[in-house]
Amino acid sequence: MWDFSIGRTIGILARTMPFILMRMAIYFVITLAFILASGTGAGIGYGVGSLSDSPESFAIWGGIFGMGFVGVAVYWAREWLLYMVKAAHIAVIVKLIDGEALPDGKGQVAYGREIVTARFGEANVLFALDQLIKGMIAAITGLIGGIAAFLPIPGLDGIARFANTVIRLSLTYVDEIILGYNIRTNSDNAWESSRHGLVLYAQNGIKMVKNAVWLSVFLWLLSILVFVLALAPAAAILYAFPGEIAGLSFVVAIVFAWAFKAAVLEPFAIAALMAVYLDTIRSQVPDPEWDAKLTGASDKFRALAENARGAFGGRPVAA
Repeated sequence: MWDFSIGRTIGILARTMPFILMRMAIYFVITLAFILASGTGAGIGYGVGSLSDSPESFAIWGGIFGMGFVGVAVYWAREWLLYMVKAAHIAVIVKLIDGEALPDGKGQVAYGREIVTARFGEANVLFALDQLIKGMIAAITGLIGGIAAFLPIPGLDGIARFANTVIRLSLTYVDEIILGYNIRTNSDNAWESSRHGLVLYAQNGIKMVKNAVWLSVFLWLLSILVFVLALAPAAAILYAFPGEIAGLSFVVAIVFAWAFKAAVLEPFAIAALMAVYLDTIRSQVPDPEWDAKLTGASDKFRALAENARGAFGGRPVAA
């Protein structure tokens, strides 16, 4: 079935509780902002719509515009803040997977950020590396072959396409895994070590995808459960608004479930996959054949190689 240990992963998350609490706080604020914005927008819309024959429609559009405004406003801040928190969290997770003791007298968040800063320097280097790796997910999926390679039965093309879509979605955490590999190897060239990490991931692709799919199933089932549980309080918050506006309770519940998934469930998936990946590649070296396949299949991978030749420790080499 799967190769990760649920108990071990929960233990790692328990030992990194400061990061979990910080992520929960960040996503709680974002969720609260969405709820307040949708409620305020709906109220304004209902007030304006009371001058017409369909105040409920105006209230719905007001809620939608309110949520959209907040979504745009918090997007960039959320991306930067959460990625820096996530990167520091990954750094500490890697140390715990390898059995290293965390330093006394220093907070986990500060310790993790020190590791990330020492490894990558400026945040823009980390972002650029992350975007290149994310851009390779489709290429890795195609090279692994997906589930279509195992379904050579006529008439099952639709099922195979759906399954391959699930596989692509399950590869969401490839960039986090490669970040963990980068931190573990502590090489002088983050671009080159990322290239090696991607080759190692691809050559163990079937095993990694199998575990990623299992984790995706677990995460989405739990997210649906959280959504169902969130429907009651979300509906209570919006109960004061009459008519069709009560439908926004579903939107609020979705936002809450998304926040819980991002704050709690995603770190579990990252820690589980990280442990599987690091244990699997422990005695391996990058396969030149897979290196060549990735080079031919992805311009993002070729960009990694070019950056590796012109960088030292993730920073441009002085002329």
